[in-house]
Amino acid sequence: MIREMLRMGHPMLRERAQKLEHSFIKTNEFRELLIDLEESMIHYGGIGLAGPQIGVGLQIAVIKLSGMNRYNKLIELPKTYFINPQINILDPQTKGYWEGCLSVPGLRGFVERAQKIKVNYTDENGQPRELVAENFLATVIQHELDHLEGILYIDRLKDTKLLSFQNEFVQFHSASLDLTHE
Repeated sequence: MIREMLRMGHPMLRERAQKLEHSFIKTNEFRELLIDLEESMIHYGGIGLAGPQIGVGLQIAVIKLSGMNRYNKLIELPKTYFINPQINILDPQTKGYWEGCLSVPGLRGFVERAQKIKVNYTDENGQPRELVAENFLATVIQHELDHLEGILYIDRLKDTKLLSFQNEFVQFHSASLDLTHE
């Protein structure tokens, strides 16, 4: 079932999500939540979605990436559910990308994030997992998992002059993606 997307200003987006109990993973309600997360992500045109964005205050997010991103980099991550994730920064070096968010529609903002991370999480079958991610994938994961802490990408902007409406981003910034500070 496609659930309503909560938008910036909704208080749930600013709350820390609760840890998901391991016993919940065995329930039909949990299986329905997985379907709802994926269907909602696809419906709204996202590459990731966290529980709080659809009104579920649990530490769960889904990400699925395939193909070329707008930075002409091939990126592949099969559908991955992150339950009760913990991020460890492996390299504090940062890089910036223009980010958008389903809960902050119509805007793009330039955010700098660590470019090498390790995520320890539980998968949808209750198994512990570890993923090392670099570059744009590391950024995407940090963006989605920030939602579980009540953080939106706009909170991470260092310079509000690099916040733009989508149409103006396309018109004035997308051709010069060298703003990634490589």
